[in-house]
Amino acid sequence: MSSVADQLNLVLQKTSRLIALCNALQEESELLKEENQTVKRTLEIVKAKNMDLEEKLRVLKLAKSIEGTSEKTLDIKQKINDFVREIDKCVVLLKK
Repeated sequence: MSSVADQLNLVLQKTSRLIALCNALQEESELLKEENQTVKRTLEIVKAKNMDLEEKLRVLKLAKSIEGTSEKTLDIKQKINDFVREIDKCVVLLKK
């Protein structure tokens, strides 16, 4: 009989350890779920910042391209003025 009692005690001990392990795993699972939610929130924040920075970069690139166009426009106007002066000189020479 003692053998059956020993086996029963062994089963109870193993069951108790399994219950403790199950509880520990449930706690770990809850902690991991909370960590996962935190990481998801952080990821959303980082994505939003990334989109904001990409938009700012796009605006800066556009501003740089417009700035370059302005300098090119001034350069083209200067060349046109130079050509007009040369043409005026030629017209004056032709009238003489």
